[in-house]
Amino acid sequence: MILLIWATLLLSVRGSSAETAEKQHCDYRGYCVTLTEGELTAEAGLCVVIPCSFTTAYGFTPQSIVWYKCEQSTQQCDDSDMIFHSKKYNQNVQPGFRRRVSLLEPDVSQNNCSIRINNLSDSDSGSYQLRVNGDRFGRPDGYTFSQRATVSVTDLTQKPSVMIPPLTEGKQTTLTCTAPGLCSGSRPKISWMWREAGGNDSYITENIAVVKTENLTAGTKRYRSTLDFSPSAEHHGTNITCKVSFNGGTTTEKTLTLNVNYVKKVQISGNRNLKKGETLNLTCSVESFPPSFVAWTKRNCMGSLIRNRRSSTLVIPDVRAEHSGQYVCEAMYMERPLLSYVNITVSLDLVINCGSCRPVLPWVVAGVSLSVHVLVIILISCLWNSRKKVKPNQEDRTYMSLQRTDTSSEYEVIAQC
Repeated sequence: MILLIWATLLLSVRGSSAETAEKQHCDYRGYCVTLTEGELTAEAGLCVVIPCSFTTAYGFTPQSIVWYKCEQSTQQCDDSDMIFHSKKYNQNVQPGFRRRVSLLEPDVSQNNCSIRINNLSDSDSGSYQLRVNGDRFGRPDGYTFSQRATVSVTDLTQKPSVMIPPLTEGKQTTLTCTAPGLCSGSRPKISWMWREAGGNDSYITENIAVVKTENLTAGTKRYRSTLDFSPSAEHHGTNITCKVSFNGGTTTEKTLTLNVNYVKKVQISGNRNLKKGETLNLTCSVESFPPSFVAWTKRNCMGSLIRNRRSSTLVIPDVRAEHSGQYVCEAMYMERPLLSYVNITVSLDLVINCGSCRPVLPWVVAGVSLSVHVLVIILISCLWNSRKKVKPNQEDRTYMSLQRTDTSSEYEVIAQC
């Protein structure tokens, strides 16, 4: 288990390089310590593990472990330089190291002196020295090892890990941000921000879960925060930032651009009523992500396809009557067809251009007008004559008068007519 903890922590702090091989140093009395050769490099805000093991002289029983931090030029650190004591804990420990230093193995009899320092800052760079207290042959004794461990704290370069699942408009989802490092120090503050196009940051204060702690092994933890929200088309192309703030003011953040799957209504623009010889120009537009595939079709009276053009713009010059009909724009969005229809009418131009025959036009009009008047006069005359002939009572009286034997002057006049 101890080896697993060591391996996990050493990989997480990114503190060792090619020069971090461990080496044992012994004195003539049999006191030995194994420490890392060279500098242990760690990043501010995270933690560092100083691997350490020791053996003591014959008859010595270890009871407590003490660590100091002092200048490399000082031959031996004193009690004022103490940063950790396995029994006295925070007593006489430098204030800046209280509750930040811990043993990986609390059982001193295991001869494991490895410590972890959490919430690193620049001031933690320096030289660290080990002392083991105990008794030898029943008398209190202790030994301070001259070999030291060196720690170098650099600026934080690690970024949070942000997990964004596929986003679809209107479908609620969860974003996850995991803080870098696997130390069990102070819980960092994790916050979310929208970053607008102009560069302004807007903190998200709603729908943020409490930062969760995941215990991996003894002494290692992972901190993460979740954000629940329902994406929309307006979120597409915007930036979201996860910011992690560690104790001591060290911060790191990661920004990602959101890609939201969405589609809006298909729209067709262009003139729908044309005259023969004009140009048909239609544009089909659909706003979507991912982009939609657009195709134009025209249907005949039987409903079958007679034209298929794969373009958002349909242009037909010199239209004729047969170009009238229904045109369909089909947008294929993620294997789902979206249709929009438009009816086009092509009319014939019946206006006569008489620019070259204007002198003849008045005579044509006059001739037509005269013909109409003559026809009207003839019609009136015929009607009048037919009315004179259709008088049966008067004709009967005249016929009867002509058949009488005695005539008078009255009928003589009628007979003469």
